[in-house]
Amino acid sequence: MPIRFLAPLSLGMTLASAAMADAPRVATDIAPVQSLVARVMQGVGEPDVIVRSGASPHGYAMRPSEAAALEEADLVFWMGEGLTPWLEGAIDALASEAHAVELLGAAGSRVLPFREGVAFEAHADHGHEDHGHEDNDHEDHGHEDHGHEDKGHEDHAEAHDHDHDHDHGHGHDHAHGGADPHAWLDPANAQAWLGLIAQELSEHDPENAMIYAANAETAQAELQALSEEIKAQLAPVRDVPFLVFHDAYQYFETAFDISAAGAISLSDAVAPGPARIAALREMAEARGVTCVFSEPQFDPKLVETVFGEGVSHGVIDPLGSQLAAGPGHYPQMLRDMAGAMVACVSGAS
Repeated sequence: MPIRFLAPLSLGMTLASAAMADAPRVATDIAPVQSLVARVMQGVGEPDVIVRSGASPHGYAMRPSEAAALEEADLVFWMGEGLTPWLEGAIDALASEAHAVELLGAAGSRVLPFREGVAFEAHADHGHEDHGHEDNDHEDHGHEDHGHEDKGHEDHAEAHDHDHDHDHGHGHDHAHGGADPHAWLDPANAQAWLGLIAQELSEHDPENAMIYAANAETAQAELQALSEEIKAQLAPVRDVPFLVFHDAYQYFETAFDISAAGAISLSDAVAPGPARIAALREMAEARGVTCVFSEPQFDPKLVETVFGEGVSHGVIDPLGSQLAAGPGHYPQMLRDMAGAMVACVSGAS
């Protein structure tokens, strides 16, 4: 009797091991992207992530193990040079034979321009979003063409303050007037990318194409259900104004019909200068803002310095830096963001 049970188990383990051995080597830039790819590859293989947890993706020095993962990759999934401008050169140098897929340029993506001003006056209506970049040639998703001529990596934040004394060592800042690269925070984008990820993996690994397609379809349905859940969760606090640490959340705001009143800094690379702080205080008082969010990688004392004890403080993290990598990372990151927003805004309302 034991042999009858052990033989199928042994065969299943052998087949799984064979699938893992033959799976494409995949590298991803940030943990949320790694999570989406890991969900599609579940049962076949596990992708590597280049930017370690808690680090800023905008300027980053790879460790030897991360460079090795990139060099060994057959496929690279990354947001694009708007988020990780240093990675394009690394892909060309270390992974020239790999197929690189730039998600921000993928057809069907919702892409929003950067907001400007203390209260995001320029794009408050989200009226300039781009669905799919029909004017760009991204059909082959190769890393050879990274267009984005509108991104010059010039200093976007504090253009009027000229306060660069607090540059945290990040060599690049968001491009002034370019596309906001934080597009993973819209789950509709993630749903579209899941299908693209499955397609790209299937082309490189047709033997596991059915697994990739099934995983992607299931994950898309899971994200749709999660989106409805979060919409209902945030509905009671939809009209309560709040401030964020830096302007990374407009995709989340657009997806769930909420709106930040402004950001302490337009970038995570440069701290606000005196002129911006004064304008923020004036705007927050005028609009009745009583909830301000910081991020785990930045000192919350900055929020206290700007607003004192008169506001509720919350923490949201657009990268889920406190979460374990893997298939569950992305949905848990969205849940945590929604929960933190409700807790802070509800306490302030």
